[in-house]
Amino acid sequence: MTTSDTRHTHTTLISIVAPFYNEAEGIDYFRDAILAVVEGIADAAFEIVCVDDGSKDSTLQQLIALSTSDPRFRVLELTRNFGKEAALTAGIDFARGDAVIPIDSDLQDPPELIPVLIEEWRKGAEVVLARRADRGTDSFLKRKSAEMFYSFHNRLSSVKIPQNVGDFRLMDRVAVDALKSLPERQRFMKGLFAWIGYKTVVVDYVRKPRAAGETKFSGWKLWNFALEGITSFSTAPLRVWTYIGGLGALLTVTYAIAIILRTLIHGVDVPGYASLLVAVLFFGSLQLISVGLLGEYIGRIYLETKQRPTYLIRREYGAVDES
Repeated sequence: MTTSDTRHTHTTLISIVAPFYNEAEGIDYFRDAILAVVEGIADAAFEIVCVDDGSKDSTLQQLIALSTSDPRFRVLELTRNFGKEAALTAGIDFARGDAVIPIDSDLQDPPELIPVLIEEWRKGAEVVLARRADRGTDSFLKRKSAEMFYSFHNRLSSVKIPQNVGDFRLMDRVAVDALKSLPERQRFMKGLFAWIGYKTVVVDYVRKPRAAGETKFSGWKLWNFALEGITSFSTAPLRVWTYIGGLGALLTVTYAIAIILRTLIHGVDVPGYASLLVAVLFFGSLQLISVGLLGEYIGRIYLETKQRPTYLIRREYGAVDES
C-alpha cells in the first residue's frame, strides 16, 4: 500500500518530530498541547518523536518518563549537542509515519494547526507549509532581520525559500524519503525542504509566544545560520567578487591614464601619502573580505569531505526500546 493509499484509511500513521534542547520547563506544556490535538483526530494513529539534543537540564529524564507512561512518545538521545538542524534530521530519519510534521517544542508553532495540515494532505498535497501571517510576538529586530534574510537569499539563490515559513509543516512520506536521500552533512533544513519541491499548499497561522523557557538562538547564532543558508544554496557571493575585481581594475587603469596625462601636461607632482594609504587599506580590506568568503566555501568542502555523520544516537527510548 502506498502513502497516497493510506491517506484515507484508519492505518494512517502521522509522525510528529520535535527537537529539544534545555526545554525542561516546557515539556509538560508540550505534552498537554500535543495530546489535546492528536486525541481529537480519530482516523489516524500518531507517534511523537522527541529528540534530545544534548540537554544539560532535566529535559532527557522528563522525556524518558513521558515515553514510559505513553507509548506514542519515542525519545532519541543524541550523544552531544549537535544543533537543531542535526536534531531535526535525526527525528525525520527515525520517523515511521506516512506523513511527518516537524514542530518546535516551545509551542510557538501551534499544535492546533495540525488537523488543518492533515486535512490538506488528505486532499492531495504532498507538502503543507505553515506560514507565519503575524510575527507580532517576535522583536522588531528579529522580524526585520528575517525579512532581509529571505529577500537577500531568494535574490541570490535559484532555490526560493518561502518567506515566514519555518520548519513547521507536513511532508508526505515520498517527500520525506527524498529529503533523507540528500547526502550533505552540513544541513540547512529550510533550504533542503524547499529544494525537494513536490506539490505544495500553504496554510497561514499566527505565531504565539514561547510557552516556557528562553530562546536558544542569539543574534550571533542567527547570523551564522543565515550565512550557512546563503552559502549552502548559492555561489553568487563568489561570483560577485569577479565583478568587483573587474570594476577595481577598470578604475585603476582609468586613474593610471589620468596620472600619465597629468604628468605629461603639468610635470611631476609630489604624491600625497594620505590618499595612497587610504587606497592601500581599502583594497586590502576588500581582499581580506574576499578571502574570508572563499574560506566559507572551502570550509564547507572540507567538512563535507570528512563524511562524518550529521548526528550520533546514544540511545532510543519508547515503543521500540527493548532494554
